[in-house]
Amino acid sequence: QESMHAYAANVYTTVIEELMKGKQRKFIAVEQEFFRLWWDMVATDTQKQQVHQLLQEGRLEFVIGGQVMHDEAVTLIDDQILQLTEGHGFLYETFGFRPQFSWHVDPFGASATTPTLFALAGFNAHLISRIDYDLKADMQKNKKLQFVWQGSPSLSERQEIFTHVMDQYSYCTPSQLPFSNRSGFFWNGLATFPDPPKDGVYPNMSLPVTDANLHLYAQTMVANIKERAAWFRTGDVLWPWGCDKQFFNASVQYSNMDLLVDYINKHSGEFGVTVQYATVSDYFQAVYSRNLTWETRDSQDFLPYSTEPFQAWTGFYTSRSTLKGIARKASSLLHAGESFFTQYVRKHPEGSICKCKALKQLQSLRWAVSEVQHHDGITGTESPKVKDMYLNNLMYGMFNVKKLMASIIFDINNAKKNGEVYSSVFTKGSGKPDVDQYVVVYNPLAWNVTTFVTVSVSNEAVSVYDELGRSVPAQVQSSVESQSTYDLYILVAISGLSYRKYSIKALNGKQSAFIGRSIKYKRRDFTRADQQSPQLFPVVNGCYQIVFDQNTNLMHSITERETNQTVQFTQEFLEYHVNGDTMKGPISDNYLFAPNASAVPVSKAVGLEVMSGSLMTEIRQYFYSNVTSQDYIYAVYTRLYSVPEGYDGKLLCHRIEQEYSVGPLELNREAVLRTSTSLNTRQLLYTDNNGYQMQKRPFKAYVNNTVARNYYPMVQTAYIEDDTTRLMLLAERAHGVSSQKNGQVEVMLHRRLWNNLQWDLNNNLTLNDSSVVRPVIWLILGTKAVTNTLYQTSGLALEHRPVVMFGALSGDKPKLPRRLQQNSVHDSPVAVPPNLHLQTLSIPGWKYSSNHAEQVRSIRMGKQRQGDADFSRVLLRIRHLYEVGEDPVLSQPMMVDLKSLLKGLGSVTAVEERSLTGTWDVNTLERWKWKTAQYPGKRFFNSTEASEDYIVTVHPKEIRTFFVYFQVQ
Repeated sequence: QESMHAYAANVYTTVIEELMKGKQRKFIAVEQEFFRLWWDMVATDTQKQQVHQLLQEGRLEFVIGGQVMHDEAVTLIDDQILQLTEGHGFLYETFGFRPQFSWHVDPFGASATTPTLFALAGFNAHLISRIDYDLKADMQKNKKLQFVWQGSPSLSERQEIFTHVMDQYSYCTPSQLPFSNRSGFFWNGLATFPDPPKDGVYPNMSLPVTDANLHLYAQTMVANIKERAAWFRTGDVLWPWGCDKQFFNASVQYSNMDLLVDYINKHSGEFGVTVQYATVSDYFQAVYSRNLTWETRDSQDFLPYSTEPFQAWTGFYTSRSTLKGIARKASSLLHAGESFFTQYVRKHPEGSICKCKALKQLQSLRWAVSEVQHHDGITGTESPKVKDMYLNNLMYGMFNVKKLMASIIFDINNAKKNGEVYSSVFTKGSGKPDVDQYVVVYNPLAWNVTTFVTVSVSNEAVSVYDELGRSVPAQVQSSVESQSTYDLYILVAISGLSYRKYSIKALNGKQSAFIGRSIKYKRRDFTRADQQSPQLFPVVNGCYQIVFDQNTNLMHSITERETNQTVQFTQEFLEYHVNGDTMKGPISDNYLFAPNASAVPVSKAVGLEVMSGSLMTEIRQYFYSNVTSQDYIYAVYTRLYSVPEGYDGKLLCHRIEQEYSVGPLELNREAVLRTSTSLNTRQLLYTDNNGYQMQKRPFKAYVNNTVARNYYPMVQTAYIEDDTTRLMLLAERAHGVSSQKNGQVEVMLHRRLWNNLQWDLNNNLTLNDSSVVRPVIWLILGTKAVTNTLYQTSGLALEHRPVVMFGALSGDKPKLPRRLQQNSVHDSPVAVPPNLHLQTLSIPGWKYSSNHAEQVRSIRMGKQRQGDADFSRVLLRIRHLYEVGEDPVLSQPMMVDLKSLLKGLGSVTAVEERSLTGTWDVNTLERWKWKTAQYPGKRFFNSTEASEDYIVTVHPKEIRTFFVYFQVQ
């Protein structure tokens, strides 16, 4: 909001005014969040008309067009698509405009998912900047900064995209003037917060262009243009004019720019250069028309990112872990709320909930989840008050969506007649633990799910019943979090996109939940354990035997029972001590990780408690700095599940769930969990790009900073393996991860830092994060073949855990209408095979026509923003989870009959296949085809084969997007 007031609103207001004054002037704009705030809150009708005109003339151009310029390292693909779709929907609805170029100049490293997404969205070229300094120098020298990037190995040339890497000057104009000690080219000066100066005189305004210095200014600019021209293959040089927080005072900027541009062009013979204002589209059009043959790059990404030998930008993979966790929780709740609302609108057209209000509740969370994907959002690289804004917006949106889901259930069940009360809806522990209650559990995945949900209760003598009054397996035990309550684990089996209702009652003599029994082991000093032979005891379920050593209270080994393969397996917490004094050497901050030595073990003694019951065993390990310490500093809760006969327990059985408690840390400590195994991994690690595809991460030795430069982001998945066995880690928030030794994998869980770098202090970027974090990681151990079949579905099961809503019970037994029983207990309304994921099922509410000519016509006639949201159009996305050749069965293309897939929602009357964000009909989308040695012909190409009779074949790694229309009820 401050930025809007002090800076962003002035950019749009003054730039629009200046563009209207000179036909030659142009401007590009990226992030829709700021533009939309200006458009809705500041812009006059005249300014709005001018924006329409400038877009039609191609002098104002939106590039990327998402809500934000998203981070590429720690964001999930679903959220990248969401924020892109959110911005594109607004642009298309308001202007009929569809961005076709990217400007990803500021994310800290580049993922290989991004070029694929932008290709799927219909972009013709992609532009990045921040890649390793040494790699950039090499590419620059060899004129290799431009290439055709095949970001996905399975989609290869169909979704490749021409990519431009900015040279060493990146996206800012170099400001040094050889003829003056004042800066050049930035006549705006610096934006001042929170209020602009009254007299319009800003700090650091550059030396104005005058008759006296015009020639010198022009020489300086031309020299820089020629220096850069030598690094590219064509005579077209992209010269970005601007930088962070520029053009808020556009009249002084453009008037000086005009003088220089005109002067150079008048003397182009002498200078050997002509200059023109351009958009990104103008630049790429010029390069494309040269008709050169370009090298291709495979699916390797550009992570991690270093700016100099001791500046590895690998700290932000973990910074502000709480924000990272809540952002993902919000994303998951949004996914659930969207499909829940879509089903409600389709199946209950007579329902009493106001659809427009419901859509606003969903939109508040779409906006919050979109904005936090910013490269200074979920990254944890913002000041505390901005972090608090993100969190407040996320919590507000989550509250809205939970309220909506509760009111939908209330409405469907017509609860008033049953005398039931639906209390507010919140996660774990929000039920009233002291009275009989019920929980409604919604499964947001389009597969059947068997899992446990946890509820807080005040008494261990409880029973759980389903809708038909049948007893449900459950286990109750003393809570990890509080002395006075108990954790009740309920085994739920729910079909896809359905909900079940469970009653929890204080015991009245009938069968009750199993009670978990506790055994406490004496606290052990494990530094002295080497002299003794291990005293081992096993914890077993159907898939694993985990062995602990009573001498140390640490894990000792895990046996995968099907193959009888045993892996030595130990875990410990360590801390990297880092420097905060710039006088003493490299520092760690929100962005950077700069350890000054190897990580140091944090504890000498471990306490152990084993809670065992028939459904679950929970091993609680508490790590103390020594045997006599009062309080533990770290804890691990390891859960192993056993599933009774008659339930599909495959995923549950293969899951070793770990929850950690970390913090508050001491200052300048970075906490890692290091898992050491007997696997001969040759120090090779695999980590995911954005939950979409895996990257191979061989350990690289560097002259400096080797530890930090071998850290990679894990958004959802990481694994290590040897010839026979693989250990997979699945996460519910992003972490930095590394393999510093053979057989090892370490995950950074938390950071707390303070430094005296002036820039960090000015921006309050010191990450003095005193929180306790509670991340969860699921471990899967097994053969490559077994882990291959499990990891995709398991990763999504962790990401999209069931949504639990609470209500109080009144009276003896609720009388449920038959309809609810049918809906919730029987067939799933929408179910997909296990290698596909129903990525999106929502009602976007856009008012635009899906016929482009019609949409443009209605905008020209000024009709586009009238009328209510459109509730008849359903947005459907289906994603194939596997790569070509990854698995003999699951990597096969899948045929999907959309009519039959969606029959639970009604009778499908029309399906339109669209580009990723919905703004193009794929049959009319023709992306530029850049020439490569592999494909020497230069042609346009369409994205996919057309679907006949509602049957589509989804190939490995494809993401297919459809608009679906149903028969009106």
